[in-house]
Amino acid sequence: MAAEKPLPLYMNVAAGAIAGVTEILVCYPLDVIKTRFQLQVSGAENAYKSLGDAFSKIIKQEGVGALYRGIVPPIMVEAPKRAIKFTANEEYTRFFKPHVQDAQVLSILTGMSAGFTESVVVVSPDLIKIRLQDKRNAGMYSGTADCVAKIWAQEGFAGFWKGVEATAYRHIFWNAGYFGCIQYVRSVLPKAESKEGKMLNNFVAGSIGGTVGTILNTPFDVVKSRVQGQIAAPYKYNWSFPAIATIAREEGFGALYKGFVPKVLRLGPGGGILLVTFDVVTTFMRKNFL
Repeated sequence: MAAEKPLPLYMNVAAGAIAGVTEILVCYPLDVIKTRFQLQVSGAENAYKSLGDAFSKIIKQEGVGALYRGIVPPIMVEAPKRAIKFTANEEYTRFFKPHVQDAQVLSILTGMSAGFTESVVVVSPDLIKIRLQDKRNAGMYSGTADCVAKIWAQEGFAGFWKGVEATAYRHIFWNAGYFGCIQYVRSVLPKAESKEGKMLNNFVAGSIGGTVGTILNTPFDVVKSRVQGQIAAPYKYNWSFPAIATIAREEGFGALYKGFVPKVLRLGPGGGILLVTFDVVTTFMRKNFL
């Protein structure tokens, strides 16, 4: 296959945005389920027992709309977040490439750096999303704007940055696994000889990369949900590693992987959806605009 023309930065940004919005529209209900699992303390009354049980109880008790509660903040930030994920990775690659010869190490290093950059953008919208998704807050907020206003009034500017450390770790570890893994998987898959073959390879690599990233970052995601879900002092969870130790001690090691099934169901295939959509959009752009 002929070498593809490189896209200008603004086209990469647009393609990353379209890919991100597509993924969130398809997979968002799984994110709500994941957050509910992560926020419930082991042994809690009326706890969700499984993915099916969670879907059933939410729909029965709160209606189908509850599966999309809090979708506005991630939709608003998804475009810049995904754009940053792809474009920052490309920029960091240019920065590190003269100093790092091993392609696998380069992918991991650039992925971690891009993850840190991305985390700064998403921490506040993620906090708003968590507050809206939390069943304990049902009726507390009339919508996204009301949630923002109440956080500002009750917790101030600093309230929007709760969980920034855990968010950074979550994105650093996920991006390291994701970008490092897809580089390796692509290298071992049979070389694609057609457009369809390339798309299949991208989907497989993205799904595996998303799953590996999820395994690495779920404990930090659980901590992030617990930290951001706290509204009033005293706060039980603050910094990531002490919080991980507290959760493991009080609820067992398995509690650090609460919500893992819906998370991996979203981020595994979701990673594939991202890559395939990104490839389709960039191919269209090359054909029609270059």
